[in-house]
Amino acid sequence: MTFQAVIFDFGGVFTTSPVQNFAVYEAANNLPEKFIGGVIKAKLHDGAFSQYERSEISREEFDNLFAAETRDAGFEIRGDTLLSLLSLDLYPDMVSALKRVKQAGYKTGCITNNMESHDSTSMAADPAAAAEIADVFQFFDHVIESSKVGVRKPEPRIYQMMCEALDVAPTACIFIDDLGVNLKPARDMGMTTIKAPIGDVAPAIRELQALLSL
Repeated sequence: MTFQAVIFDFGGVFTTSPVQNFAVYEAANNLPEKFIGGVIKAKLHDGAFSQYERSEISREEFDNLFAAETRDAGFEIRGDTLLSLLSLDLYPDMVSALKRVKQAGYKTGCITNNMESHDSTSMAADPAAAAEIADVFQFFDHVIESSKVGVRKPEPRIYQMMCEALDVAPTACIFIDDLGVNLKPARDMGMTTIKAPIGDVAPAIRELQALLSL
């Protein structure tokens, strides 16, 4: 297959995943594994988390709504508490892979679910990391942020928007994400998908290398 573009998720692909931080919080508070993720997935398209990622509600509203959703699930977690768990560290190897893809002449895109108060740079673990993360974005031909466009993964429209922006057919794209739920719509459209394992992006880099023969 001849590819023309590689589209990346950001958090969990270029950085550590928030899911890792959720797991630490859950263990420290004697919560079931994947409790936070379960609350988010229970209302995947209309819950507090998804609404905030589309900038449909304010931070205060998110704080209260997420508290209510988690309380109903058995343990209250304020929205602001969740936001405090979104500190991320960069994966240098994936950044190198992006640069190599760009140098090889492929179009590059980034589709990221984020929040107006917590974009990719503001979720960096420290100012130095924030500067490094900001530098990564210069290697993308186009970036789509859920908080700015009002659409989020896994809503099919956001993938279509990227294809339109890059002027490529879905079948000519590779899409990389750390969450299976976000990969499915891309795959259904005809994209070749790669799942980046949480905590270890090396397998995803090797798979990308093989697909592009780089």
